[in-house]
Amino acid sequence: MPTAIIPATPSLEYLRRFTAARVALGRAGAGLPTKAHLQFTLDHARARDAVWSAVDMAALEAAVRDRGLAAARVRSRAGDRATYVRRPDLGRELAPDDLAGLRALGTAKIAVIIADGLSAAAVEANALAVIDALRSSLAIDAVVLAEQGRVAIGDPIGSALGADLVIVLIGERPGLSAADSLGCYITYKPRPGTPDSRRNCVSNIRRGGLEIADAAYKIAWLAREALQRELTGIELKEESGAALEAETRALLIDEP
Repeated sequence: MPTAIIPATPSLEYLRRFTAARVALGRAGAGLPTKAHLQFTLDHARARDAVWSAVDMAALEAAVRDRGLAAARVRSRAGDRATYVRRPDLGRELAPDDLAGLRALGTAKIAVIIADGLSAAAVEANALAVIDALRSSLAIDAVVLAEQGRVAIGDPIGSALGADLVIVLIGERPGLSAADSLGCYITYKPRPGTPDSRRNCVSNIRRGGLEIADAAYKIAWLAREALQRELTGIELKEESGAALEAETRALLIDEP
């Protein structure tokens, strides 16, 4: 494959090849060129659709069960999408009627919660792929699908399951560069009222962002360290890169 030649003084147009950010768009009089304006309109529509579209929870639950994993569906106290968008607090609370269904799952040491969050596109494009990648290194005991859920809905779910660790996969707020970014929040011994400072986050999981395999490696590393150290959050620094470098070095040394 030929090596790309980098100009001595890279132009803005050249640098645009390396970012999806809106830089060097040009101008047409006092406005944007037609191409840039149309692209903005398209990306804005995708972002709105990501927020207001619904995840097909029934199909997602079936796909989880097809993988041999125990699954359950719950809802937050936000009864509809409009309420969810306007009342983040209700999206953090579990609907009381859904507790019984959770308890039917029994206990789960490691539980994964898939919440629609603010991007149905992110969940549908990435959530199952992340779970598949995680299963090679983590024993997932149960998967809970949370409709109209915010990050903290993992706390009452984890508490009801008696979970040592909860991994929340959730659609991130879409931007104009990406409408399908998945976020991951990891909490040790979650309980209602757990502060965000006790969570670890891996974000921008998507094609063109943090690739699935790389995200799964980081999540699995954090999960193992959390269980070993019995903590998550600001006291647990993400150092999976150093661990990977050490593993690679050890493999090179062991080669004949």
